[in-house]
Amino acid sequence: MLCCVRSAPLPGPFSAMVAGGVRVQNDGAGSEGRCNQLIPVQSVSPQSWDPTEDLGCITATFQHLHASGWYWGSISASEARDALAGVAEGTFLVRDSSHPHYLLTLSVKTARGPTNVRIEYSRGHFRLDSSSPACPRLLSFPTMPGLVQHYVGAGGRDDRGKPGEDASVALKDSAILLKLRQPLHRPKSFPSLQHLTRLTINRHTACPAQLPLPRLLLLYLQDYPFQV
Repeated sequence: MLCCVRSAPLPGPFSAMVAGGVRVQNDGAGSEGRCNQLIPVQSVSPQSWDPTEDLGCITATFQHLHASGWYWGSISASEARDALAGVAEGTFLVRDSSHPHYLLTLSVKTARGPTNVRIEYSRGHFRLDSSSPACPRLLSFPTMPGLVQHYVGAGGRDDRGKPGEDASVALKDSAILLKLRQPLHRPKSFPSLQHLTRLTINRHTACPAQLPLPRLLLLYLQDYPFQV
């Protein structure tokens, strides 16, 4: 994931960032098929969305987050900063947002130190928070791990990027580069050996459901169809 930060990290409640050429809010306080193909989508039209579906979507996302090992729950911004202080650039974690209008915050170590970005949830989809008129350009995903996986993958691109993408935006205004590279697992919820094996399988096959495995193992793989 390539973003840029205009202000010093964690200066107060907010600072401005850029992702994919649009501004997103820095918080100081694509769907996954059975073949593990992340498909980012745009917002669902108001007429086609049933608000009662929010419960199922949010419940599923938090189940995935608890299984991930990099969801740190209700820690504060200062606790997130301390956790990220001694790690490599690009290391990240997800925590509960301290803002009442947001569910989650992405905290990541940048070249200038830990930085926070709020995650916007609307009509069954998650995306980086943005106050820009170009906000619709940001991709949205039906799960938080799906969003994280997309930007971790984007962080591995060639630094030149594609025309008009993040790399060129990062050069403007002398903004610093924000990259998602690896998760920081919470010590008390470090992933089990089974989960780490599941991640390895997901990273090495596009369709785990087609593997010659017992049904219970296939169901276990489908419970967390992500690579991070």
